[in-house]
Formats: sequence, C-alpha cells, structure tokens
Amino acid sequence: MEAEPTIEFRLDRNSGVPPYRQLIDQVRQALRLGILHPGDQLPTVRDVVKQIAINPNTVHRAYRDLEHQGLTEGRPGSGTFIKRSLSKVPDEQPALQRRIEAWIRAAREAGLGDEAITALVAEAMRTAERKKK
Repeated sequence: MEAEPTIEFRLDRNSGVPPYRQLIDQVRQALRLGILHPGDQLPTVRDVVKQIAINPNTVHRAYRDLEHQGLTEGRPGSGTFIKRSLSKVPDEQPALQRRIEAWIRAAREAGLGDEAITALVAEAMRTAERKKK
C-alpha cells in the first residue's frame, strides 16, 4: 500500500512567478520545513491538475526539474517520490515559526493584507542582508 501524498499545492496566479516554479518552490520549502521526507510521495500529476486547475505539462516540468535537482525520483507506474531532504534548523525552527505567526497576527490586526505583509518581510530580508555585508 502506497503512502498518501503529504503536500497540497496552491497556485498564486497574481504572483508573477511561473506556475512550474511555484510548485518547485513549494516542494523545496516543504523539504526545508520537514513536512516532506525521503520516501514521501508527491501527488500524481492528475491529482495536481484537478486540485489547482493547471496544465499537466506544467506539473511534469516541475517534477522533472525536481528530479534534475536530485530531490525526487520518478518510479514508473508508482509516481514521484522524495529522494533527499534539504537542510533545516530543527531546534530553532518551531520557536521562530511561532514568533513569525504572532507577528503575522499582529500585522493583520493592524489592518495589513497579504501583499503588505509580504512587502514588509521582503524589505526586512533585504535590510538584514545589507547589514550582514
């Protein structure tokens, strides 16, 4: 009996990021966060197409790119499976995530929407990077 896929894709059609790249980024993020592990199965192309109304060729491209990156492997007749993980910071991650979630709640209570929150986070990352140099 095969494992159920452990990731649900979403698509932001207004992001300006190509759909295949969004799928790749979501898999990479799930690997970093420890949501996906080696041996986990990704949803079938057919399931992704149904879930987010996307062209099957786009899903195939994302899965092929993930395979070229050495993160997944296709098993004929079985599906696409995670081959290796990406590094993560296991000890600090839960505490950092709680702090970020609290910050997002505070931002929403202050009336900020997703776009404004994303812009603030992006600017904070740029500022932190400049200070690091």
